[in-house]
Amino acid sequence: MPPGDERHRPHGADAWCAAGAALYARALRERRVPARDAERAPCLVDFGLLHPDLDDMAWLLPSAPSRALLRLLRGIEEDVAHERRREAELTAAFEPLLALARRAAERTAAPAPPDRGAPPRSSAITLLRGVPRITDAVCRAADTCADEVLTVQPGGFHRVWDLGSAPPREQPLLSRGCRLRTLYQHTARHAFPVLARFEELAGDVEVRTLSEVTAQLVVFDRAVAFVPADRDRALALEIRVPALARYLAALFDRLWRLATPLFPHPAPQPARDGVTARQRAIAELLTEGLTDAGIAERLGMNVRTVRVHISKLAEVLGSTGRTQLGYRIGQSGLLGPTDPGGPRGSHGPGRSR
Repeated sequence: MPPGDERHRPHGADAWCAAGAALYARALRERRVPARDAERAPCLVDFGLLHPDLDDMAWLLPSAPSRALLRLLRGIEEDVAHERRREAELTAAFEPLLALARRAAERTAAPAPPDRGAPPRSSAITLLRGVPRITDAVCRAADTCADEVLTVQPGGFHRVWDLGSAPPREQPLLSRGCRLRTLYQHTARHAFPVLARFEELAGDVEVRTLSEVTAQLVVFDRAVAFVPADRDRALALEIRVPALARYLAALFDRLWRLATPLFPHPAPQPARDGVTARQRAIAELLTEGLTDAGIAERLGMNVRTVRVHISKLAEVLGSTGRTQLGYRIGQSGLLGPTDPGGPRGSHGPGRSR
């Protein structure tokens, strides 16, 4: 390699190289640059910041930074959608195992709840019947927790381990050095009591949100997990199978990396083309054919709020009916890249162990 000839090193869109930054600034000033000048900064073409001049292929024209950013963000949204599909596939694959465990636990479960002071069951997976028994088991696990608590709270703003009606024990955990991470749905971003409650806590607390999350989940020290066993939360499974508890914690980690920070440092959810992040989530479910009630259940909203957002979507896209709205959503590029060859983004680093 000749002296002074520095080859371009691949990098992400969030870390500009000096050659690329200088060439793009020049392209904005001069309206175009020779294509040969981009050989030392191919990242500008890869990220969609420069594109060929169709009238003269020897030149490259600059794209608006906002347009290039939207294309990269669409790539991230595709990755999120892919992970949601994988989540559904993994859940479906484990459903027969969970059903088998429930049937086995039902055959061995005691007919009456144990005394509050009774030691934990030795069963690897235990079916807990009734709120008092669920509360007792969750509180025992919290009392012995030494490292971290991971929780998923869909469709509501429960306390971190509210599988039944466990009393609040977040602060004692935090005071002895445990870490607390909680996933809510995006609707929690607009609920003042959520932030107010976490602001009262002192310790290592983080909260993030997603449009959709799994069923309720609580994991202590990646060793003990609790999941609901019915829709009314009158039944729950206490899981002390190390491999299964670690699997559930790994699933949480994957969702955590895709989620948007809410506390202690909230990240904004900017609108794009007049459509907010919540409205894009609703638009995606509309194209799947869900009813207003179905969308409300999936996203943790009430039906009235869903209908307000659908009306705003229709107004932005110029639609006069629900069928036409679905067509307009598909044609707008709102849910995916309009350029199949466009660059893909990468996930943010996220904090995980």
